[in-house]
Amino acid sequence: MLVEVVVSWFSAWHARSPALFAFGGDSVIELASAVVVLWGFRSGSADEIQETRAAQIAGALLFVLAACVATVSGLSLLGYGEAKPSVAGVVILLLAAVVMPLLARKKRKLSIATGSAALRADAAESAVCAYLSTLALVGVGLNTVWHISWADPVAALVLLPFIVWEGHEAMRGKACGGYGKA
Repeated sequence: MLVEVVVSWFSAWHARSPALFAFGGDSVIELASAVVVLWGFRSGSADEIQETRAAQIAGALLFVLAACVATVSGLSLLGYGEAKPSVAGVVILLLAAVVMPLLARKKRKLSIATGSAALRADAAESAVCAYLSTLALVGVGLNTVWHISWADPVAALVLLPFIVWEGHEAMRGKACGGYGKA
């Protein structure tokens, strides 16, 4: 996941890509979620209050991410910056679209075996990452292959409802709602 974050944000910066920025931002939140889950398993002391607090912090960060994505996408569509093609972005998004559903299934099975609600939420987060990568791939791919630069910020705007929903559910202490059933 760390590679996903670094490559997507580096590609976003280099290509001025709102879609890669949105995907990378969500990946940062997903990475933080995974660290919280791992920390809970390693310490054996993660209680429900700590998990809820971590989910609420993640939710607040997702709302900040949504505001940034809306701003960057809007500015791009208004002509204040044009997204450039990004082969590296297409590759990382394609890899995420393939790998994340597999990772989500493994996490879900492990959450059932361990009875971990935090791991179940993290599995849903991985499933959402797969959806987001597929949506971002459409915009970044159209721009990379056919140089349709407006497709990138439009794809980022399509990601916004998912990011906001994820943030809303996390703030309620229910990371990733119920749509992460990949």
